[in-house]
Amino acid sequence: MQQIDVHTIADGARFNRFHVGVLAWCAIIIICDGYDLAVAGIALPSIMKAMGVTAQNAGFMVSSALFGMMFGAIFLGSVADRIGRRYAIAICLALFSVFTAAAGLTHDPYLFSAMRFLAGLGIGGVMPNVVAQMTEYSPRRIRATMVTLMFSGYAVGGMLAALLGKGLIESYGWSSVFLAAGVPVLLIPFILKSLPESMPFLIRQQRFDELKRILARMEPQYLPSARDQFVSPGRERAGSSSIRQLFQDGRGFSTTMFWVAFFMCLFMVYALSSWLTKLMASAGYSLGSALTFVLVLNFGAVIGAIGGGWLADRFHIKYVLVGMYALAAVSITLLGFKVPTATLFVLVGLAGASTIGTQIVTYAYAGQFYPAATRSTGIGWASGVGRSGAIIAPIAIGTLVGLALPLEQNFMAISIPAVIATIAVALIRHDRSASAVQGGRDAADGLRTAAA
Repeated sequence: MQQIDVHTIADGARFNRFHVGVLAWCAIIIICDGYDLAVAGIALPSIMKAMGVTAQNAGFMVSSALFGMMFGAIFLGSVADRIGRRYAIAICLALFSVFTAAAGLTHDPYLFSAMRFLAGLGIGGVMPNVVAQMTEYSPRRIRATMVTLMFSGYAVGGMLAALLGKGLIESYGWSSVFLAAGVPVLLIPFILKSLPESMPFLIRQQRFDELKRILARMEPQYLPSARDQFVSPGRERAGSSSIRQLFQDGRGFSTTMFWVAFFMCLFMVYALSSWLTKLMASAGYSLGSALTFVLVLNFGAVIGAIGGGWLADRFHIKYVLVGMYALAAVSITLLGFKVPTATLFVLVGLAGASTIGTQIVTYAYAGQFYPAATRSTGIGWASGVGRSGAIIAPIAIGTLVGLALPLEQNFMAISIPAVIATIAVALIRHDRSASAVQGGRDAADGLRTAAA
């Protein structure tokens, strides 16, 4: 009889076709998620004109989806530890695809807001689940790179929304870009068939044959045996995966700092996603030019996410994040000042890299910080608490836009949270993270082996 530690196998596995499949499906899901989230900001000027709403009311309309995301991240992130990650992801995909398309059929601000709230449940719920999925099935040496590469699909979805928006809105109206969001619901049967289930969940459910098939695909050197017994270090009963565990084993203070960082970063992300087009249009740029800034913002996010993940696998992920948040404070502040157009594009790209890109790396860090049994719960709560920042941002910046303040003051208001997030990440106690604890155990095992 041999005892199999499934996470040790996952940590040491060589990158192969199995990992490519998991990465591809998670990236596709996040691309769809990013599109659904960005589409409201892309269409916001047209929606305001068609429905006759003020800037502040438009901020409330955008925030309705973000309010849904807060609940979705907390509850659909936590429920995955109970019903399985595949079904949680499928439920989320159905929610944000169907109800984003439904929002495109509305002509009333209140009904639009209700549809966006329901879509937000899925948009927010899918994020912690795909991060947990990618973290669990990535080899340790390239884990941050794989998570951030997968999550860069969020920015790709934003670019897709901007590209489609430039053509569809002018030709068919703002509803067309919302209706296009319903297509991904067709992917659900393929996701349920192709995406592997969480390994701790399979162990709790005693679905060992399915687990053996996954392990054999993930690590071809593993040879299944009828006498195999499977363990997952730190596993708990499904019902005990709760918020209390996020504050145990000395992780309470760091959990709070993660929540602060998520709040501040998501404030910046959604302030820019919701109002960059409008702010640039008010600065004298045409709608087409303003949408180009959104493309540059999301292109910068891809570079920031992939580059940040690459750096995080080679240096300390905590200090990589501190530098990225500091860059956000500088680049966003400078957006409000008059500079040559070429320089402005560079600053917008840096802002995308250090906000959306930084948020993606922050998700990767949270995925490494919490143990596997509570990973979805930990990421879900951090994301859910952070959504309050996302909810406040469109309303707060919409209020500032309504006051007709100078452009630099609007961008300075967006940059202040970057300073706070820099401090919060610097205070995280990395020695309490699951990756640090596991690394210490591995080192101790190596010393015992050498002594023997």
